[in-house]
Amino acid sequence: MKKYDVAVIGGGFAGVAAAISAAREGAKVLIVEKGNALGGAAINCLVNPFMPYATKIDGKKVNLSAGIFEEIHKKLEERNAIAHEDSFLEEDLKHILVNMARDAGVDLLYHAYIFKAEKNEGKITSVSVATKSGEMKIEASYFIDATGDAQLSFLADCPTTLGRDGDHLCQPMTLCFRIGNIDVDKFWASRERFQAKYKELLAKGEFINPREDILIFKTPVKNVLHFNTTRVVKKNPVCPEDVTEAELIAREQVFEIYDFLKKYADGLEESFLMMTAGEIGVRESRMIVGEYVLTEQDCKNCTQFEDAVAVSNYDIDIHNPEGSGTSHYYFKMGEYYTIPYRSLIPKTVSNMLVAGRCISSDHGAQASYRIMPVVCTIGQAAGVAVSMAAKNKTDVRDIDIKSLQTKLKAANAFLGI
Repeated sequence: MKKYDVAVIGGGFAGVAAAISAAREGAKVLIVEKGNALGGAAINCLVNPFMPYATKIDGKKVNLSAGIFEEIHKKLEERNAIAHEDSFLEEDLKHILVNMARDAGVDLLYHAYIFKAEKNEGKITSVSVATKSGEMKIEASYFIDATGDAQLSFLADCPTTLGRDGDHLCQPMTLCFRIGNIDVDKFWASRERFQAKYKELLAKGEFINPREDILIFKTPVKNVLHFNTTRVVKKNPVCPEDVTEAELIAREQVFEIYDFLKKYADGLEESFLMMTAGEIGVRESRMIVGEYVLTEQDCKNCTQFEDAVAVSNYDIDIHNPEGSGTSHYYFKMGEYYTIPYRSLIPKTVSNMLVAGRCISSDHGAQASYRIMPVVCTIGQAAGVAVSMAAKNKTDVRDIDIKSLQTKLKAANAFLGI
């Protein structure tokens, strides 16, 4: 395999944006993806819809996640593949993302799972991935870890943390699912009644799912509803045995919820369990220890960093790692915080950046920036930054931040006012 300027490990929203932005800056780029399509959690885990990413400033709506994410959103709109609640059609998303990547000149490698990284004098020289034909070595001058789990960083012996301080528990894993052939109007009209019944039975200990209510979203598809409501707690998302057990528990929860709904909700007389996600969704796992650790207090203070490369105002949304309950800290209209470039830089390596939910932060901050629109903007920043380092053959720490911000703004990114 040829050597690349930039190898992006992970093809989710962060990885796609990183690869596209680096390629648009002239770098030779490869995306390595474990699945068979780009889109990450949106495709593999059915994470849907997009969570809120806008605010009003001086009476005008401002999309805080702009740039490449806005391009993706507009393409979904053009194909009538997104509803007003920001739920989208996954098949259209797959097609849009791969076309955007290929139009930018990005090479793709699917069905490849990273398991080894080689370093020399503080630089990653290559990574090895498992494929159908055995081990494949990938060489690049620079790397971007967009794995979500900080997998490349971990394999390269960069310091990482797991979950919250103290007990290292992570936010619960969730297996999303869909029910088809629902009379949605009848179902929606019965929500208050069946939610009350669910809470009554939960208090009696009749569910293995500890979640406090049933979380439901409408979809662009007639008579189909999306459920993001299973909850598996106290399992380690980067332990293979725990993840296996989580998948088994979550699938049991799917059936107990569906059976409950058929008994107590209206409109499901002709329904069927349409699908579960290909893999369980992970809200939180490893995070790198970078040059700056973004904190929950930074977010609440609406901190404006001089090296800002992305912006968020999504609430600090913490699903209880131990059981029932979900806590929220909502930002006021017009408020937002910025994400510093330093939080993308891992310790101990000079030729890698991290993009996505595994950047350097604490448990509370991660609960806010982890959503797909925001990680897409983080990825865009990482891609431009790495392309700048590649052109000058420098440490990722040594790029000119003002030039990076200028390039991002020219590409329609929002970095604050």
